[in-house]
Amino acid sequence: MPTSLAAALASLELGHLEPRAQDVSGMAPPPSQALEQTTAAIWSDLFATLNNTSLERDIEELGWGFVNLFHRAAAKKHVIVDRLTDDIRLLIAEQDGSEINTSNLEDKIDLAKKIEEAAECYEVMRDTAAGHYLRETGKSWIPATGNRISLGVTSAIVDGTAFLRARRERKRDANTAQGTAVVFSGGRLTFKTDADMKEFSGNLLRTLKAVRDRVGDMYLVHGGDMKGLDGLAASWAEQNGIQQVRFGLDRKLGDRAGFRRNEQMLSLKPRYVIAFQGNGVSERLVIDAKTQNIRIVDRRGPLGTPPAALNSPRTRKVA
Repeated sequence: MPTSLAAALASLELGHLEPRAQDVSGMAPPPSQALEQTTAAIWSDLFATLNNTSLERDIEELGWGFVNLFHRAAAKKHVIVDRLTDDIRLLIAEQDGSEINTSNLEDKIDLAKKIEEAAECYEVMRDTAAGHYLRETGKSWIPATGNRISLGVTSAIVDGTAFLRARRERKRDANTAQGTAVVFSGGRLTFKTDADMKEFSGNLLRTLKAVRDRVGDMYLVHGGDMKGLDGLAASWAEQNGIQQVRFGLDRKLGDRAGFRRNEQMLSLKPRYVIAFQGNGVSERLVIDAKTQNIRIVDRRGPLGTPPAALNSPRTRKVA
């Protein structure tokens, strides 16, 4: 049965093949501006074609996959660089001053740098596509597993030890949000009318903006449920250039997973916990935060208001 070229290449599992230094030496990566323009053009041509057709309902799913294509390409490059860093460590340990060993070390460093440049190119394309995804769907793009990070371009690395140290520090910084933590908590809600939904959304966005005004260096901590209020908060954060830290559920912990996530989020010592309506795990988060003298921005009342009228039937929790 015939298969597409993409499927045939994927079936070969070529990710384990490592390029050689001579394959990439002397070649510069494409300019970031060219990568951004090309990605934008592909997105525009593809999704303009799908709009107002029977395929329009698939735009969100296809858009997510389009972003994920570049995300996976970058991840594969980073796996290769991680493997090369092990080789570099070994070569450093075995250095005897000979010309052969020195040459081998220099080749490995140069190759690692080139592959890392390639990873950074894919990250530029991913982030450009993610921006279009946000504008098209109103949702922040988040990978199915792991975090969405960009290591960025670095200055020249002149020796093996410096390369290892620089990569370690850059990966650490990319995975570490800078500033003051603000935890966001909320579940999945349904509304009786569109007017109720619009009013709730306005209250949520006003709350986030008010906290941002008080905490200028905030980064947003949430559970990453993109089908619930976390998704709205994540989209707001991305639109406003605010870093995010997502704590997913560890399914191996079973019923304990949600409470463990609460512990992890509160361990960041947040300035505030913004609490909207949620489930029992969300309620426990508020209780634990109060115990630790963390201030609560309580919006568990009707339509995202303070809880003075918490028993109003205008909203209904479903998750």
